[in-house]
Amino acid sequence: MAELIFWLCLLLPVYAWLGYPLLLTLLTPLFRPLRREATPPLNVSIVIAAHNEARHIEHKLRTLLAQDYQPASLQIILASDGSSDDTVACAHNVIDPRIQVLDLPRQGKAATLNAGVAVSTGEILVFTDADNQWSRETLGYLLAPLADPDVGACAGHMVIPVTGAGLSVGDSLYRHYEGWVRRVENRTGCMVSADGALLALRRELFQSVPAEVNDDFFISTCAPVAFKRIVYVPEAQVIDHGVDEADKQFRRRQRVTVGGLQSLAQRRELLNPLRHGLYALALISHKLIRRLAPVLLVPLLLSNFWLWDEHSFYQLSLVAQLLGYAVAVAGLLDVQHRLPKPFRLAAFLLVTLAGMSIGLWQFLRGQRYSQWNPEQNR
Repeated sequence: MAELIFWLCLLLPVYAWLGYPLLLTLLTPLFRPLRREATPPLNVSIVIAAHNEARHIEHKLRTLLAQDYQPASLQIILASDGSSDDTVACAHNVIDPRIQVLDLPRQGKAATLNAGVAVSTGEILVFTDADNQWSRETLGYLLAPLADPDVGACAGHMVIPVTGAGLSVGDSLYRHYEGWVRRVENRTGCMVSADGALLALRRELFQSVPAEVNDDFFISTCAPVAFKRIVYVPEAQVIDHGVDEADKQFRRRQRVTVGGLQSLAQRRELLNPLRHGLYALALISHKLIRRLAPVLLVPLLLSNFWLWDEHSFYQLSLVAQLLGYAVAVAGLLDVQHRLPKPFRLAAFLLVTLAGMSIGLWQFLRGQRYSQWNPEQNR
């Protein structure tokens, strides 16, 4: 029994984090490359939900107005979710008829996004955050795949430069890993979802975002619900922020895990391989098994202790696990950041996995996160 527990608890996480993308990599030669066609000018509405973003919003609006891509029409909707700073006033400093500012009461991000979409006029909705940075080419790259009528949504690529001395090194490397996974998902036609930092969706596919879900996952999966593809566009880049502090990383991973599982519950129809084929299998692997895998690490460790005398492999495995946890704890305790980067990366992984495990427990207990505060992620 101990061996069965050990191997199940080992193979499922290995599959979720490594085996799944490797399997898709092996399958890529079986799929045709994506078509590249010229995109005609589109009617575009950009929706930004903001809460206390006074220091970012003016620059963001000017950046959006300065894009190289020339749409048939452009509408920028800044929806302030009960901001208590000068977010609305700073937005009004950018005088342009294409900008519409909504000064809303505090109601949560989902309701704020729904209010922004309600006043939108474009055939294409683009969602982005107030604090990430675009290049002049970002919008044009993002919208290019929509020339294909089978494409319902497009996902940009978030870049997190390592600017701090703490756990942001893990954030940056995780973005590289996610980029690899999304490239192979994209190549095999089963890109599962997009980041809220940058995504586009055909207006006719939009469904109102329920409270307590991860809005980026729910919005982007409006496409596969309608049997349309999500396309990953690595050239459409935005620069975002990493999080150095362990407590912020931990709380963020809790919120993302709870919201992610709630999102999967809302989109459970997509988990049916009989209806959604390879996409459903990718969704199960990428979003479900990966979120469940961290809780298996404790029984993996305990069963490994039980199997110490069975074989030298189990002895090496236990030593490797204990060494990994020791390096992670050392990275957490190194408040002066004097240890090499691998210690901080191990600390990031430990905090992430612990946050995911607690998030799963919170979800099962019925805890939900309805409010949001972008400052918590910085």
